[in-house]
Amino acid sequence: MGISEIDVTRGILEGFTRDFLGSLELDVAVVGGGPSGMTCAYYLAKEGLKVSVFERNLHVGGGMWGGGMLFPRIIIQDQARDILEGFGVKLEPFQEGYSVGDSVETVSKVTAAAIDAGVKVWVGMSVEDVLIREEDRVTGVVLNWRAVELANLHVDPLAVEAKVVIDATGHEAGVVHTVARKIPGCRLRTETGGVIGEMPMWAEVGEAVIVENTREVYPGLLITGMAANAVYGSPRMGAIFGGMFLSGLKCAGLAVDMLKEA
Repeated sequence: MGISEIDVTRGILEGFTRDFLGSLELDVAVVGGGPSGMTCAYYLAKEGLKVSVFERNLHVGGGMWGGGMLFPRIIIQDQARDILEGFGVKLEPFQEGYSVGDSVETVSKVTAAAIDAGVKVWVGMSVEDVLIREEDRVTGVVLNWRAVELANLHVDPLAVEAKVVIDATGHEAGVVHTVARKIPGCRLRTETGGVIGEMPMWAEVGEAVIVENTREVYPGLLITGMAANAVYGSPRMGAIFGGMFLSGLKCAGLAVDMLKEA
């Protein structure tokens, strides 16, 4: 039995509509599908929470696909080894305390595990704003198609509610920047009250502080991964990724605690 073009269209629209309507009221909205965002979403879904990842590109994985300078290998420190091996990623010892992993394998297995755990991943969707309610608390995200953003079209967005929002947008820390820019008198939970900005590369230091920098930066808004280091003025790390996974794990725990307190 064949299938018509209309049947194909119907199947796509019905499936998308059903799943997207189911994502309008979330426990956690994760903005950015890089290693920290996907790891965080995985652990949250394992807790039985309703989680969606919104990724503006047509692929997840952030900068991990290309490894270091398009050599698809990444360095992982031993502290994060259990996380990666839990996803089924094969690691080869490199030097004491560090291993080498295949970046393509890592992205693929982490993504598959997150989806299997119940995470909904939406690609091609940009978060252009946040919802603010309940005495200046972030309570959701405002979405538009990335294609609309790139075309510079004036198309009004749609919104999704979330009890917790997580900025996992990497170097740009896009959600935190939006909050700092758009809320009058905004004071982030940083030394300066604003986004301090990313320092130059220093892998050892950047990896050491990224978990510490993973925290609630504004009521209802957590940061994880490179966004955390960018907000708190810490160095970038390059193609060593263990801290990203450790940050995602910590962020999931923080989100669970926030939801319990709500």
